[in-house]
Amino acid sequence: MSAADFETGERAPRALVTGASSGIGEAITARLLEEGWHVTGFSRGKPAFSHPRFSHVPVDISDRAALAAALEGLGPLDALVHAAGVLRVGTLGHLDPENGKAMWRLHVDAAEQMVEALVPRLPDGARIVFIGSRTAAGSAGRAQYAATKAALVGMARSFAIELAPRRITVNVVAPGATDTPMLKDPNRASVAPKMPPMGRLVKPEEIAALTAFLLSAGAASLTGQQIVVCGGASL
Repeated sequence: MSAADFETGERAPRALVTGASSGIGEAITARLLEEGWHVTGFSRGKPAFSHPRFSHVPVDISDRAALAAALEGLGPLDALVHAAGVLRVGTLGHLDPENGKAMWRLHVDAAEQMVEALVPRLPDGARIVFIGSRTAAGSAGRAQYAATKAALVGMARSFAIELAPRRITVNVVAPGATDTPMLKDPNRASVAPKMPPMGRLVKPEEIAALTAFLLSAGAASLTGQQIVVCGGASL
C-alpha cells in the first residue's frame, strides 16, 4: 500500500518515527519514504541518509523535557511509530535497577508521553505502532527488558480501546532476534541470541514491511494486537 491511502487533498501523510537513525527505526523510515510518506525522525544520532521528505530532530527521548519540546515543534501527523529501544540484560542476583529504570523510561514512559501529547492533534483514522519484542513473554536474563515490553502491550491495548471510536488503531509489532546493531551491543554479551528455526535472523526490512502495512488502508480494522515476527522461534 502507498501513502495515497491517507492522502487528504494535496497533503501526503506524515509520520513520526523514533529511533530513526539505525536498526528497525531506520528500516521503517526508509520503507515509509519509499511509499510516499513524509517522515520526521527522532533520534540521538544523526542518520546516515537524507531524503527530501525526511526531517531529523536530534533528541534524547529518554529526557522528558527534551521530548516535550521536540513534540511541541511538530506539525500535522497521521502516524506515530515508536521504534527506539535499548536492551540491558542481567540474571537474578545481578540485576541493576538503573537498567530497569532506563528501559522503562524509553520503552513505556516515552511512549505514554508521546501518545498523551499527540492524540489530541491526530486526525480520526490515524495509526500508532509500537515496536515491542517477542521477549515480552519472558526470557532468562532479560527480565527487566521483558517487563517493559509486556507493559507496552498492555498499554497499547488500553489505548486501542479508548481510541477505537475515533478509528485510531494502536498495535505492537514484536520482533524476535533481529539483525540490528542492538544484537551486537556489548551490554548484552552475557545473553546470546538464539537462531530461529528458519535458520536466520529476522531482517529489519521485514519489520518495516509489517509496520507499513499497519499504517495502510488495509489494516484499518486491525487494532489492539501484538504481532510476533520471529522466524518460528515462538513455535
